Amino acid sequence: MKRVLITGITGFAGSHLADFLLSEGGYEIHGLRRWRSRTENIAHLRDAIHLVEGDILDARAMTEMIDRIEPEYIFHLAAQSFVPASWSCPDTTLTTNIRGQVNLFEAVLATGLDCRIQVACSSEEYGLVHADELPITEDNPLRPLSPYAVSKVAQDLLAWQYHRSHGLHVVRTRGFNHTGPRRGEVFVCSNFAKQIATAEAGLSEPVLRVGNLEATRDFTDVRDMVRAYLLALQQGKPGAVYNVCSGQDISIGDVLDRLCNLARIPLRVERDSARLRPADVPFLRGSAARFQADTGWAPRIPFTQTLEDTLEYWRERITCTDGTT
Repeated sequence: MKRVLITGITGFAGSHLADFLLSEGGYEIHGLRRWRSRTENIAHLRDAIHLVEGDILDARAMTEMIDRIEPEYIFHLAAQSFVPASWSCPDTTLTTNIRGQVNLFEAVLATGLDCRIQVACSSEEYGLVHADELPITEDNPLRPLSPYAVSKVAQDLLAWQYHRSHGLHVVRTRGFNHTGPRRGEVFVCSNFAKQIATAEAGLSEPVLRVGNLEATRDFTDVRDMVRAYLLALQQGKPGAVYNVCSGQDISIGDVLDRLCNLARIPLRVERDSARLRPADVPFLRGSAARFQADTGWAPRIPFTQTLEDTLEYWRERITCTDGTT
């Protein structure tokens, strides 16, 4: 059994990664969670994984955990990952994402552990992308447009620096937008789906409140994304950076239309200025050619299925009795 550590296992991608590794077999899964983090995403996994309470901001606890578990693969997914929250709490975002990763790397160095580390970076690092730069490759300039994006640039470059300076086997994945069941309701596809499910249940008006519908994004199903994370450590080159994306972009307005077409009731759309960001990335469409060449990865799940599964997830969570989730 290969020992695996997933930081942020209670989160969206972390829980799906645990699901995938268990389905593959041959992995002993350890997951780091903060004591106050919600665990509904992994409730079905409690008897199949080993949970460790701790905080990536606690350097001593990180070293003790790494020394005790001695993981062969580390998937570093723990982060403050909601872009709008980085505008209201930039210090928390930068501290959590940057210092947390430094603590992880230093723990590996302190214990002398020989392991492979995947760092979940982000397409938000590219930020301001010009139309003539599409599709985005790994060589595109990084022009971050939010504190969150700046924190991910720092994580990205720290991973490169620790690889070059200390020889750590680190692979960086710049994941473009990924979505699916269990995605937090603050993220766009999941937010639309929850609004629809709530309206269908008669718990709210048949109104969808939306922000910027003109932006385009490159969406990948989370279940394809976590499969890419494993391939990155199995077949990716140490120190390399890889885009993980579908290579297709779709406007947020089109996402909304597709979900509305899946709704069981007619809906009205209203623009909500509170949902607009101080600065928004206008369009993202990536190229995963480098990653595909090195690992053979390609997305398998159609975006239509992703949206259907996301809407069904919220329909199952919404009750018609008291409106709780």
